[in-house]
Amino acid sequence: MLIIDCHCHAGRGDALTAPWNTDAPLEAYLRRARKAGITHTIVFPAFHSDYVVANRELAWLVAARRDRLIGFAMVHCGRDAGRIGEMLQEAVRHFGFRGVKVHGHEHLPTRELCEAARRLRIPVLVDVGGKAHVIDMFAPQFPDVTFVIPHLGSFADDWRAHERVIEQMTRYPNVYGDTSGVRRFDYLVQAVKRAGPTKILFGSDGPWLHPGLELQKIRLLGLPANDEALILGGNAKRIILAVRLDRRREEYPTRLLSSRMRGSSL
Repeated sequence: MLIIDCHCHAGRGDALTAPWNTDAPLEAYLRRARKAGITHTIVFPAFHSDYVVANRELAWLVAARRDRLIGFAMVHCGRDAGRIGEMLQEAVRHFGFRGVKVHGHEHLPTRELCEAARRLRIPVLVDVGGKAHVIDMFAPQFPDVTFVIPHLGSFADDWRAHERVIEQMTRYPNVYGDTSGVRRFDYLVQAVKRAGPTKILFGSDGPWLHPGLELQKIRLLGLPANDEALILGGNAKRIILAVRLDRRREEYPTRLLSSRMRGSSL
């Protein structure tokens, strides 16, 4: 069975003040994921002061485990303003990445980001950090861009954000939610009931949250097999397959990556 974990951090950060900006090692996560039956994982960098560097380092990790890992770039919409399109062009065309993540605790999405995602036809994973109201700004402005909202809007257990994101998933065809770190189980029940199984993606928020535990939440929903399969991998597969890659670059040639890694600036 195809099971895609759509939310996992990987690689090193450089701030060294918390786990999420220090290191996100994959070895234990991959053992746990394999034991749980997870077949593929979408990974993006740990928090970093230079996402050009972090995305290039992630490309090496993905290249080493192409049978299991799917890369998403990460950008800071304030600090990277003016070069986001070029960063994502490199990530998609040269490294074969399939999407981009932004985190609201750093900077919320901008028009520059959304326009670049639209040009490349890639999904945007937006951790709004509880600020669910901003989805009402970018989702209708870019109806042809797919937005995935991790944690149903809040990793901090903000039930008000969960409520609003579920409503937005119902209202906007281009807004999806991921299940990572949602502690109040009934909001997962509501998300399926109100938005439907086609609008929800399984995620774990690895490597720090156990992927098997997060997967069990989906199992406990007791859904029909077809609905469960959509949440566990079908929806993510559909979104990822919409991304057009340069087929010549899918092999992640070492020579190309080496040349790109020599400098941090674009």
